[in-house]
Amino acid sequence: MKSSVVNSLNSLSHRAAIALGSNLGDSQTIISGALQALRDHPGIQLEAYSRCYQTPAVGPPQPDYLNACAVLRTHLTPRALLHCLLDIEARFGRERRERWGPRTLDLDLLLFDNDVVEEPGLMIPHPRMTERAFVLVPLCDVASDWMHPTTDQAIAQLAELVDRSGISVVHSTTSWPEPTHSIEPSSQCSL
Repeated sequence: MKSSVVNSLNSLSHRAAIALGSNLGDSQTIISGALQALRDHPGIQLEAYSRCYQTPAVGPPQPDYLNACAVLRTHLTPRALLHCLLDIEARFGRERRERWGPRTLDLDLLLFDNDVVEEPGLMIPHPRMTERAFVLVPLCDVASDWMHPTTDQAIAQLAELVDRSGISVVHSTTSWPEPTHSIEPSSQCSL
């Protein structure tokens, strides 16, 4: 019995960070459902997720977003995890009509271990994450000490460098799935 538990933990040897966002429909319920879909996936362990934040939209005029981040353990490759995220987006009605346009659900693969991946359709770390408070502030809740693989700065340091104006914590009215581990939001990154 003990060896099967150890083998199970070893098979989920990769650590990944993702961003979740929504500004169409019942965004809290959609983000909660996406977290549950990640938790239910047999190749993913939902380790922790951030608080939910209301953030100004980037791009064409549209409603504000709700954003969160999650840390996962997985045995999937980066490409397979990306396909899983795209599948979850599709299940929640994601349609790609315009760049940076409104969406029911947006899931971005931000970090995968300390890997740097540059392939068609897949770039890790996410190429614009260091510029985006709507990514760094929630990510700081759950991964403040994670070192960005190309800047060699901790997420907490990067979060201090972005404009946080217009970002506020949203107190959830929706029950979210239980993560594997409970992580208190980092005091290094509080608004």
